Amino acid sequence: MASTAADELSSLTVHLQGGPARMAAYMLQNRVEQLSRSSDMVPSWERQEVSTGTTIMAVEFDGGVVIGADSRTTTGAYIANRVTDKLTPIHDRIFCCRSGSAADTQAIADAVSYQLGFHSIELDEPPLVQTAANLFKQMCYRYREELMAGIIVAGWDKRRGGQVYTVPMGGMLVRQPVSVGGSGSSYIYGFMDSNYKTGMTKEECLRFTADGKGGVRALALAMERDGSSGGVVRLAAITEAGLERSVILGNQLPTFFSA
Repeated sequence: MASTAADELSSLTVHLQGGPARMAAYMLQNRVEQLSRSSDMVPSWERQEVSTGTTIMAVEFDGGVVIGADSRTTTGAYIANRVTDKLTPIHDRIFCCRSGSAADTQAIADAVSYQLGFHSIELDEPPLVQTAANLFKQMCYRYREELMAGIIVAGWDKRRGGQVYTVPMGGMLVRQPVSVGGSGSSYIYGFMDSNYKTGMTKEECLRFTADGKGGVRALALAMERDGSSGGVVRLAAITEAGLERSVILGNQLPTFFSA
């Protein structure tokens, strides 16, 4: 104990000889080290990664796609943001739904949007949805050890119409007529299998995803069960005509009673 005090006194003397600026830097560094050692002074949620622990989904229909997501962002058990927009535009008729680390997914979406913009300028025409999905796949696969990102890429192009591509963690790429992702998706796979049918119209897809009027409601079911999903439901329909967005507030969603 005596040697430690002597060392600190010696170090303090050296810093004092360096002038006020050196002394201030020493005190600041010492304070940072003290805070890092006393982890009980920092709330546990501040040490958790900001995550869009979430429920996202996308459905193809003849002529376009419907995408939807909840709006809750968490850091551990703490709700950091109640109204996050997880439907991120990549191009005019191409969107991605983000789940996983908020920082990782935002960075990937920005990078893909940047690359796709230049690609569109070079082609002098709107990019393909599959091109956007491949860019996501390449980035997620290349940095699979560092990133935590599950992405659904959806949109419309003149070559293949409405398309939905899933890029789960690890960088796989697969096209599916309907896709769900995020922590809340595990609660609704049975519901999806029972209620999804091919050839649905745009209105049926909207009701299937989330209907505030009491219709079929996959996202509302997931938000009821999953503690990391909640807030409002954001919906978007993407067709050749363009984008239609809507929001269903929490008090407009159907309620369920758990046993």
